Amino acid sequence: MNRILIAEDEERIASFVQKGLRANGFTTVVAEDGDLALGHALTGGFDLMVLDIGLPGRDGFTVLRELREARVTLPVIVLTARDSVRDTVAGLEGGADDWMTKPFRFEELLARVRLRQRTAARAPEVTMLRSGTLALDLRTRRARAENRTVDLTAREFVLLEMFLRHPGQVLSREQILSHVWGYDFDPGSNIVDVYVRALRRKLGAERLETVRGMGYRLP
Repeated sequence: MNRILIAEDEERIASFVQKGLRANGFTTVVAEDGDLALGHALTGGFDLMVLDIGLPGRDGFTVLRELREARVTLPVIVLTARDSVRDTVAGLEGGADDWMTKPFRFEELLARVRLRQRTAARAPEVTMLRSGTLALDLRTRRARAENRTVDLTAREFVLLEMFLRHPGQVLSREQILSHVWGYDFDPGSNIVDVYVRALRRKLGAERLETVRGMGYRLP
């Protein structure tokens, strides 16, 4: 676990947390509002999120609720100025893994991040993703559709893995571009459509569903 999403709109705090985590070997991305935080979190490209509650756009409670409704198990440490028992209980019952209040000491935050790291390390490693008769072997990087073995390019593999980790969820082109091609992408590019068509040719046209005006979904 070394990829951390920092959902924080206060630039001073976000910079402080980011510098501290990077100094301890973590890769970080900052999301300044709830909409951006949710979009990043849904890509599956992060191992943990540090989440502020008072975000512009979607607030932290909404981000957390929508993540859990989408069955995203990304560990979440809430870092907020709200310190009431009611808010703490609401956050933990809403799916947060931990709750810290501001002001805070970075050493404590780091300890809690590392605790989540150790917990994740004890979890059994997933080596096969499945959906119906479709399977993806994460070790060999090959897919099986029905009884056929399918070889994939590097991009096709990452794209199919993303769909299999979010079955039934509509993934927008922007989310896919961000996860598969990184953050320096051209939002007007049709590269996602090209790769979806390539996967359909290899796996079967029915595997990936187009949701008009929204994106794609693995049924």
